[in-house]
Amino acid sequence: MSTSTTASAAATAGAPPQSPPATRRLLPSLAITSLVLFATYAGLGAVLLPNQVALIDEANKVGNLAIVSTVSFVFTIFAQPLVGAFSDRTRSRLGRRAPWMLIGAAVGGLLLCGLGGLEAILWITIFWVIIQVSLNALQGPMSAMVPDRFPRNRRGVASAMMGIGMSVGGTVGVILASALAHNVGIGYTTFGITILVVTLLFVVLNRDWSSKDAGIPPFNWAQFFRSFWVSPKQHPDFAWAFAARFLFILGYFVVFAFQLYILTDYLGFGLAEANTHMPVLAIASMVTTLLSISISGWWSDKVGRRKVFIYAASAFMAAAFAIPLILPTLTGMILMSTVLGLGFGLYMACDTALMTEVLPGGGSAAGKDLGILNIATNIPRH
Repeated sequence: MSTSTTASAAATAGAPPQSPPATRRLLPSLAITSLVLFATYAGLGAVLLPNQVALIDEANKVGNLAIVSTVSFVFTIFAQPLVGAFSDRTRSRLGRRAPWMLIGAAVGGLLLCGLGGLEAILWITIFWVIIQVSLNALQGPMSAMVPDRFPRNRRGVASAMMGIGMSVGGTVGVILASALAHNVGIGYTTFGITILVVTLLFVVLNRDWSSKDAGIPPFNWAQFFRSFWVSPKQHPDFAWAFAARFLFILGYFVVFAFQLYILTDYLGFGLAEANTHMPVLAIASMVTTLLSISISGWWSDKVGRRKVFIYAASAFMAAAFAIPLILPTLTGMILMSTVLGLGFGLYMACDTALMTEVLPGGGSAAGKDLGILNIATNIPRH
């Protein structure tokens, strides 16, 4: 039976939309696209944007960076659930998720090419908001492909692959951005073009079945907005998963986003010297993250348990954050990054898999519901 015949049989006119089972290409594709996406997040957020803001107004850099991040947070908080909900209802030859991934990559990539030339905090904030919304429009539908295409007993591996991409991406992004920090325009453009090309390749190599003729429930605005409230009483596991992700990501990013300023203002390094230390911290974290994520993703699938890994990850993170308080030196920061990597790897290997297992309705609205859970990532990250 041909691929088109299989797709036609699976997507009978008027039936709910379906996606093809995962191919061998999908796991590495998820890892690579996650790598590029989170390299972009990390390189921009930890290096390029702080450098750009500092060069514009050194004396007020912390306040200005907080303004840009806070405004971005306000506008992006509901980006993923909204885009996820619309992707659940999208009917196109490319399927439900691909159109939104392409739109997000195109808008975000193009605006990144112009961000480096801006010198006013107002315009930087406007561009940054649109870029963050666009990248979230890419991330949300991509996350929904895990429950779309993988059976439950393989979601730990899928989560681990995305976690590996996230971890390596964070390191690569910081290293690349640090190397390009002397010219933020070139740095932004490099990330913008890369995210666009990789997303296009992902969609081409991992074609979804057409959803053009699939059934779609009648649209009602009141019902649409009510669907974003998931009752903690009716779905307690969903509520606990949201709270756990929120607290973990808050703890992680409240330190990660200000590493450059910790090096300059807490440890006393100059800006140029601090930029040279950022890749060292990133590599230290990446090595231990890859070690723990490679083992724990497979292990969680084997034992069929997720929560115990989340508990262990939280303990590692708490221990890591205490190190610079006891040892306020570059060595202390490196040790913090090393221990933090172990915890972050444990968490990322199991988090996405755990999220897919607590979705209301068995994942019938995976794009929207995973988008709601990703609010717990977006709020603390900003």
